[in-house]
Amino acid sequence: MRLKITEIFLSLQGEADTVGVPTVFVRLTGCPLRCQYCDTAYAFHGGQWWEPEAILARVRELGARYVCVTGGEPLAQKDCTGLLSLLCDAGLRVSLETSGAMPLQAVDPRVVKVVDVKTPGSGEESRNRYGELPGLNASDLVKFVICSRADYEWSRQRIGELNLPPGCTVLFSPSHEQLPARELADWILEDRLPVRFQIQLHKYLWGNVPGK
Repeated sequence: MRLKITEIFLSLQGEADTVGVPTVFVRLTGCPLRCQYCDTAYAFHGGQWWEPEAILARVRELGARYVCVTGGEPLAQKDCTGLLSLLCDAGLRVSLETSGAMPLQAVDPRVVKVVDVKTPGSGEESRNRYGELPGLNASDLVKFVICSRADYEWSRQRIGELNLPPGCTVLFSPSHEQLPARELADWILEDRLPVRFQIQLHKYLWGNVPGK
């Protein structure tokens, strides 16, 4: 079992339910999607092959007990699920950032899944696998990246149709360079939506810098 890795680095978690927590990020190489707002296109190609045990050793060297496996699209590599279980077995709190375009059944239930439902503004709406979402756990999160008012209206309608499990958190995040965060916050408050607003903390701290 080997995985192609773009980078492994320590940073503050910028999103989801552990925002601000020191976290080791394991970024896998490759992605079958091409979202128009993608900020990690450098991970589409290249990378180096790593054995899972070497990945775990590097994670431990960096010293955080939180680890986030991301991409690209990490589940595009078949050995990703084995890596996730290995990290869980090591006593780490593991999260997975994945698109809504990949099967989730093989992901270890100990992993916190952050599933990105692709909006029309992403250009990849047709890739969503809505049938995967009812199988999420209460600890999992579903994210909508909002590019415009039209995306917001689409997402507002969609959350009422997804049959998510009780307790599953819904995140609305503005596309960083396309929608002012305050506008999205105002829309959520006006409509009393039962969602969690989020911004990408790391971009406000360091900009769009690889390895941060």
